[in-house]
Amino acid sequence: MVAAAAASSFFPVPSPSGDAKASKFGSVSASLGGIKTKSASSGALQVNTNAQAPPKINGPPVGLTASVETLKNEDVVSSPAPRTFINQLPDWSMLLAAITTMFLAAEKQWMMLDWKPKRPDMLIDPFGIGRIVQDGLVFRQNFSIRSYEIGADRTASIETLMNHLQETALNHVKTAGLLGDGFGATPEMSKRNLIWVVTRMQILVDRYPTWGDVVQVDTWVSASGKNGMRRDWLLRDAKTGETLTRASSVWVMMNKVTRRLSKIPEEVRGEIEPHFLTSDPVVNEDSRKLPKIDDNTADYICESLTPRWNDLDVNQHVNNVKYIGWILESAPPPIMESHELAAITLEYRRECGRDSVLQSLTAVSDTGIGNLGSPGEVEFQHLLRFEEGAEIVRGRTEWRPKHADNFGIMGQIPAVSA
Repeated sequence: MVAAAAASSFFPVPSPSGDAKASKFGSVSASLGGIKTKSASSGALQVNTNAQAPPKINGPPVGLTASVETLKNEDVVSSPAPRTFINQLPDWSMLLAAITTMFLAAEKQWMMLDWKPKRPDMLIDPFGIGRIVQDGLVFRQNFSIRSYEIGADRTASIETLMNHLQETALNHVKTAGLLGDGFGATPEMSKRNLIWVVTRMQILVDRYPTWGDVVQVDTWVSASGKNGMRRDWLLRDAKTGETLTRASSVWVMMNKVTRRLSKIPEEVRGEIEPHFLTSDPVVNEDSRKLPKIDDNTADYICESLTPRWNDLDVNQHVNNVKYIGWILESAPPPIMESHELAAITLEYRRECGRDSVLQSLTAVSDTGIGNLGSPGEVEFQHLLRFEEGAEIVRGRTEWRPKHADNFGIMGQIPAVSA
């Protein structure tokens, strides 16, 4: 009897009643390995040999008690929920998150544009963008002295200051709406292949800024003769207003194709003259002639100087700031260590290309403000030339002992002349 019951659990036997539904969905539950009886309509005792439900994947394990109602629920296929207006609406949470993100981004941009200093000692121009001031004739821009712009004595180098001068000059042209497709050239200049080249530069340094200082640079342009333009700069401490550096330069036009100097066309003059400021130079011109020096008169000579690719500007010649570094290559090291550059005057005579080989010559001035034996100020004459002898730049430098009092008088922004 036990063997028959076990066999009936694995090998179902058709019910003699012929009622398949009754044997499959009985009113009693299946027992583990047991045989249950149920009363038929005729009242006879029948053996339900198919009481044990077959095993199902993810269903109740074989041998456990399962109600007939559970089996019914598993066999019924679930139908999707009816489509209504509510469950067809979009996911509002995702839409709200996207709108919030866009609003926060727009608010951040607006805060940057509408930034105002919270303390009186903070900068007016915190982002260094620069702006036009003084009746639209002076351009002003702030610069922070970076750690890579200082030298061994922890102050900004003369090349750093020169780069600030050049940057404000170009930004002035751009902000005034005069920038064409050339490097600092106006639209009319670009049509005629004309560019600006500097012929003379004079710089007076009262004090060198240090790391972390913020300098405020003002620049403006004026007429210089019939075919020249003068550009002046005034560098001051942005926090205290102390004058740090004054510089003045003269520029002329050159055809970038023929590399020859050119007169200022009337169309170009009409573009730039409305931006001229009638004023005296911020630096009194040093009218002393720059003497020519050679191998016999030079005290120090540095040879085999060659431009690198990074020394060229977009006009395909060596940037004028690079010339200062080459000139100082031949300055005596003891003076470089004990003195600092107080003034420099440069006369540019030729441009220099990538394949040039140069020599730097320096001579101690005989009649000047001092000599190497004097503990005070020292003056040098300089010449930068090609190896074959053609001159590129003549120069004069004046040096003062480090930590000395400021050199010269304090500069001021010129007032507009009537």
